[in-house]
Amino acid sequence: MRDTFAMPLRSLLWLAFFAGILVSWAWLYQMAIGMDLDLIGRPGEMAKRMAAMDPRMDMYMPMAEFWPLFAMWAVMMAAMMLPTLVPTLRAYEDLITAANGSWGGWIGVLGGYAIVWIGFAAAITAVQLALLFGGVIDMLGIPKSMLFSGGLLIAVGAFQFSRTKEVCHGVCHSPMSYYLGHWRPGALGGLRMGLGLGAYCAGCCWGFMALGFVGGMMSLLWMGLATLFMVLEKLPEIGHRVVKPMGVVLIAGGLVVLAWPFVTGG
Repeated sequence: MRDTFAMPLRSLLWLAFFAGILVSWAWLYQMAIGMDLDLIGRPGEMAKRMAAMDPRMDMYMPMAEFWPLFAMWAVMMAAMMLPTLVPTLRAYEDLITAANGSWGGWIGVLGGYAIVWIGFAAAITAVQLALLFGGVIDMLGIPKSMLFSGGLLIAVGAFQFSRTKEVCHGVCHSPMSYYLGHWRPGALGGLRMGLGLGAYCAGCCWGFMALGFVGGMMSLLWMGLATLFMVLEKLPEIGHRVVKPMGVVLIAGGLVVLAWPFVTGG
């Protein structure tokens, strides 16, 4: 009887998972276009007027309010981070037949992971508002200082060489090892393991989320490139080969950004 329902349930869960990713990207696309931004994140005339607004003005501005901004970040987390979870969920699925895993546990892993990244969305929303009201970024999340952009690129690049990145990436890159060392059966057990895996994932990938403050929060180009790289980092065959080269690229990019005003005389 269990085998009779296993395949339909498996198909339904995976279809819902990928549908969630597609809906999240569609929502972000509509939001970016509605804000008069192109796919790279460059503002049109309406967006430029929005960017120039003072967040302290006595009027309702969603990009200067916590809850609308948090909703944007939560959807962004779904669009960007759920694709990186595929190897982790596939590893758990293998344990449904090889051990005492269950589809309830699979849902629990997904739920725990989501809780961590929703919490991260709340934290980075607070950071964005602090930067906005501090005059570091504008209403579109675009930085006003090349010093800030270059410094953030260098900081995230340097993090790629850190021990923290190595440990967190090791767990994200080999979720089966985490399951074997922290195994808990059932939906609640899956939730606990999902929380742990989500924490390591946030520790591994926070920098790529923060880089949105370099190119602008609603740049679909940044979102796509960051998602692609985070997926590559977690692939079993090549994940460990791309971490440090990306660090070099980010540091070099930061140095170019810092040097640019001197080169151009701007």
